[in-house]
Amino acid sequence: MTARLDYTIIADLVACGTRVLDLGCGDGELLALLRDRKQTRGMGIELDEKAIYSCVEKGLTVVHGDIDHELADYADKRFDYVILYESLQQVLHPEKVILEALRVGKNVIVGIPNFCQLYARYQICFRGKVPVTDELPYQWYDTPNLRFLSLKDFRLFCRARNIHIQKEIAIVKNSRVTFFPNVFANIGIFLLSKEQK
Repeated sequence: MTARLDYTIIADLVACGTRVLDLGCGDGELLALLRDRKQTRGMGIELDEKAIYSCVEKGLTVVHGDIDHELADYADKRFDYVILYESLQQVLHPEKVILEALRVGKNVIVGIPNFCQLYARYQICFRGKVPVTDELPYQWYDTPNLRFLSLKDFRLFCRARNIHIQKEIAIVKNSRVTFFPNVFANIGIFLLSKEQK
């Protein structure tokens, strides 16, 4: 079975044999891929109990917890990579979570859905309704998303906090986007580190 493009991109960002913490790891598919392809030593933090069972079935180490509060227990630079893939928009305190992730990880990989992608813009402007897309399949009343951001919003957030974006990759479906990614990409993947003063 071929891995998803987004997971393959993340795996390409992670060095072999490193320590990985996946925040909001879901069913563990990404953690298992990193373990199998990159020989990482990984663990996850997940709130959904059914997802935790899926992780355990894959032989993964997962802690049941809320990523808004869980990182305070981890030592500085304990992990080589901390991953926040499609979970940042669901946390209560995104700035705190990112700064804590940068504290416990040498590198942080963040993947966000782009709420300003062209089809979402079309639905807002011309249909007058909250967008529903393949990447954002929820109605306004049942969405787990608390934050609605674009790739540009995230870049500006990082710049204002001296967070270094080492690499940015934008994708739509199964293709990379290099032309106007804030308009055409569904997902942005960022490799971050904290700038030294």
